[in-house]
Amino acid sequence: MIGRIPVLDIRPLVECGRRPAKAVVGEAFDVTATIFREGHEAVAAGVVLRDPKGRCGPWTPMRELAPGTDRWGAEVTATSEGRWTYTVKAWSDPLATWRHTAGIKIPAGIDTELVLAEGASLLERAAVGVPKKDGRAVVLKALALLQDEEQAPAVRLTAALSPEATEVLARFPLRDLVTSSRPLPLLVERQRALFGSWYEFFPRSEGAVIDESAQGAPSRSGTFRTAAERLPAIAAMGFDVVYLPPIHPIGSSYRKGRNNALTAGPYDVGSPWAIGSPEGGHDAIHPDLGTIEDFDAFVARARELELEVALDFALQCSPDHPWVDKHPEWFVHRADGSIAYAENPPKKYQDIYPLAFDADMPGIVAATLRVLRHWMSHGVRIFRVDNPHTKPVVFWEKVLGEIQRTDPDVIFLAEAFTRPAMLHTLASIGFQQSYTYFTWRNTKEEITSYLGELTGEAAAWMRPNLFVNTPDILHAYLQHGGRPAFEARAVLAATLSPTWGMYAGFELCENTPVREGSEEYLHSEKYELRPRDWARAEAEGRSLTPLITRLNHLRRHHPALQHLRNLRFHHSDNDSIIVYSKRARTAEGVCAGPDTYDTVLVAVNLDPHHTREATISLNMPELGLDWHDSIPVRDELTGETYYWGRENYVRLEPGVAPAHVLSLRPSSPIGGSPN
Repeated sequence: MIGRIPVLDIRPLVECGRRPAKAVVGEAFDVTATIFREGHEAVAAGVVLRDPKGRCGPWTPMRELAPGTDRWGAEVTATSEGRWTYTVKAWSDPLATWRHTAGIKIPAGIDTELVLAEGASLLERAAVGVPKKDGRAVVLKALALLQDEEQAPAVRLTAALSPEATEVLARFPLRDLVTSSRPLPLLVERQRALFGSWYEFFPRSEGAVIDESAQGAPSRSGTFRTAAERLPAIAAMGFDVVYLPPIHPIGSSYRKGRNNALTAGPYDVGSPWAIGSPEGGHDAIHPDLGTIEDFDAFVARARELELEVALDFALQCSPDHPWVDKHPEWFVHRADGSIAYAENPPKKYQDIYPLAFDADMPGIVAATLRVLRHWMSHGVRIFRVDNPHTKPVVFWEKVLGEIQRTDPDVIFLAEAFTRPAMLHTLASIGFQQSYTYFTWRNTKEEITSYLGELTGEAAAWMRPNLFVNTPDILHAYLQHGGRPAFEARAVLAATLSPTWGMYAGFELCENTPVREGSEEYLHSEKYELRPRDWARAEAEGRSLTPLITRLNHLRRHHPALQHLRNLRFHHSDNDSIIVYSKRARTAEGVCAGPDTYDTVLVAVNLDPHHTREATISLNMPELGLDWHDSIPVRDELTGETYYWGRENYVRLEPGVAPAHVLSLRPSSPIGGSPN
């Protein structure tokens, strides 16, 4: 039945409350509900969080979001990991009703003594609920003044409405007809589930040597030992996660050659996603990379540099995988008896066999858990899952549920470029992060619409990881936009979302496709070794390392950039310039002190070929400002300081000043010195 005080349409709500909404420790998020009652009596409401041990924290008062809408909301924050609940409580507020009535009747001289007596009765009731240490004496003082008949009625009313008493009673309200919603689940995870910078690279290319002079001569592959030498540079750029494509033995049957050629040469290394050979499967290491001890040393070195290692988990097999012989029932067989290889028309993957889950799902679940726990025991706490949308959702629900039951700190990233229903469902059943369509959103309208969706209601269950490129996604925008396009996309990804990522070579602006109209790289690292001369590129000024390092530094320094739901777009009169802001409460970092805010404002030129100018109109309240304020802002990319108000002119030149990343400084008078 509906409650005495109706509490309806609570948000966030995931699958009608069957699945938990998501947050991370310290992340602020809004809880909203429709709350009302019959007649004209006032109502009030609050949100109660209950921690994993069942303990209630302080309730958070809700406020009506817009007069007359009956829509109430409050910002809440969970303080530890685990499975919490949140409950909305609503009640009749007799003191608020009395204040409204008294404010009308007493000045008009209507029922004066009766109204004051009613107020005294309510204050007397309210005082009982206020602990002595929290201000009961303040309420009793207001009560005594209200009952002082020697004072004029207006004076007595003013005493009852004193700011001190009002503040105490806001914390300990007098509540009638209290009505509670059902508890709704909230999963609170570690911060890395929301915030982090990812860097993807192939260990086999780091330290590799290729003898181009000897046709067909074998190349020397990189190893975990040589790849570890790259880690300090990755850490110096400010990345938090180093992500490795599959590191397992690669099959030789139907091995792909360079540029995805159907026929491989005798020394072609093959695709790491064609997993499995006589040397082992998903729990083995490619012998060219080293041993499990070498992998352990790689993980340990990363940990020393405050990097987490993310491992690719691709649940598929080469024709040479041990599972093909041991568990033939795990694969789809064609009419001629052959096993069906993977296809995504027009793409064909003859070197990969997908699994068929329905013949023996319990067996595949058990094997998957064994593989994941093997790598978890070697220090891997993050997995990037390849194509999870091609596997049954119920399979992932079983696997992720079991891992999270014992190891809730493990993070899974869904590489699912698929239909929205599948993308959102994978997130709701347990994937902590998701790839998105960000790569294909390049205009202002596309970015505004799509990021508005990702940071809106969907943020309660899906966290986007904005990768600017991958080994097999080189968007035309990067192919034809040159260095300015790479700069713009880096700024967008690093500031729009708390989690972003890049694949090695992005910082060198590698942008040559295998052919016109394709998103595949020429000489794709998926099929061949690709050693890079990082030092030479930086010495010649061809690397974007300084910009990337600066962006990652800003992300760590500015709490506003570590949140998802705080993205707000602002108006620009030029469709090539996009403007948005992020704002977060902070007690540390940029704005020291309690109840202060960190605010970052970003303007990006989306046209990599032309200088663009615009007048931007800021929604000042979204920045915590009044409409007529003018404050100093500092460009965090150049160090320059400007004074900005509601209307501002910008000129952004590709290759010179492709973007502004502005931090709003504490307010000072117009013409004063910036802080």
